Amino acid sequence: MSARWVRGLVIASVVLNVFLAGAFVGGAVWLRNAKTGVSLESAGRQLPDQDRKAFREALRQVRVQSRQIILDGQQARQQAADLLQQPVMDKAAVSAALERARNADVTVRTRLEQAIVDFAASTSPENRSVLAQALLRHMERRAAVAPNKSP
Repeated sequence: MSARWVRGLVIASVVLNVFLAGAFVGGAVWLRNAKTGVSLESAGRQLPDQDRKAFREALRQVRVQSRQIILDGQQARQQAADLLQQPVMDKAAVSAALERARNADVTVRTRLEQAIVDFAASTSPENRSVLAQALLRHMERRAAVAPNKSP
């Protein structure tokens, strides 16, 4: 083997290892966030197949209809990050950008929750029980993760 071929092999190996490490870390973050996701959304996984499809479609429609709001929230967060990196921070501008992002998040979450309520209103008591149990598990999980605060 020539030195040039070995060098190319080493570079390819390093690139592959960096890619795999990134995939591993990204997967770990995704799994961690999936565990603490919105409880009612994740409850859809436990519904019967037909209902699960209807549930997911209702949430997908909300996301499609809210696409611009989602993009606006992302843009506002990016703007806040850019402003934070300026040599002289404009506190009012950073606060305004974060408020726009927060408002976008609340709007999308409200729409998702309303879609879930609409789904629950038109489904069986058994499916509503699945949603209720998921909400209770989410509250328990949040309580277990929340730090103990003392006055």
